[in-house]
Amino acid sequence: MYKSINCGELRLAHAGQKVTLAGWLHKRRDHGGLIFVDLRDRSGLVQIRVDPSAGAAYHTADDARAEYVLQITGMVHARPDGLANPNMATGEIEVEAEQIKILNTSKVPPFPIDDDGYKTTETLRLKYRYLDLRRQRLQRNLVLRHKVIKFIRDYMDLQGFIEIETPILIKSTPEGARDYVVPCRVQPGKFYALPQSPQQLKQLLMVAGYERYFQIARCFRDEDLRGDRQPEFTQLDLEMSFVERDDVLDTVEGLITALIPAVTPHKRTLMPFPDWPTGT
Repeated sequence: MYKSINCGELRLAHAGQKVTLAGWLHKRRDHGGLIFVDLRDRSGLVQIRVDPSAGAAYHTADDARAEYVLQITGMVHARPDGLANPNMATGEIEVEAEQIKILNTSKVPPFPIDDDGYKTTETLRLKYRYLDLRRQRLQRNLVLRHKVIKFIRDYMDLQGFIEIETPILIKSTPEGARDYVVPCRVQPGKFYALPQSPQQLKQLLMVAGYERYFQIARCFRDEDLRGDRQPEFTQLDLEMSFVERDDVLDTVEGLITALIPAVTPHKRTLMPFPDWPTGT
């Protein structure tokens, strides 16, 4: 078991429960005696109240600054009437600190972490990518990607598909874009290619009798950048044997129409997909 819980798990805690949290100091407010700290991790924020009677914990909170990494032990309390924050998932509670440990200090960040990047240049954000990835917007994006891929895997499994990982280093094949090549150390002058997509490999699987295959595939194409293309990308790759056109269309439509309400219920899509007759 982890010694610390995250801010999201704190929503399940009850008043009077002692907890240990670890995260980054998001904001700090000194109210002339009481110090309030917003502690942040990838699951959200929680308010920490530090009373002068906490002794060493109070002095540590007084010394702490933005983006310090803290470990805090304290008691969960309901916030006083009228002071709940409806904009926070943990807005009904706060933690009264008993012990605070600085796990790591931080220099003043080169840009604010809580502006979601709209006021910071992309060059600066990429220079400090580890700070950029602390933003809630980017964390939401990565969590969404995780949920989408997990849903795809579960859905395809229920449809009788098996996930097979195809090789990344293969022989170059004539396709539409240039290959990235990797020199072979043991055979000087010869190269592996990075696959633009696992086309030949998935067809090999069909000939071998695996009939329903899928993969969250990494693809590489050495071509000029465009708005809809980059040097490497990820795609859902699938292949089916002994099927008609509508079988393929129904599989993909079923996946998309099940995925969107499950992962992004605020989004809308046409269900079923519009069907244009062949030849139109």
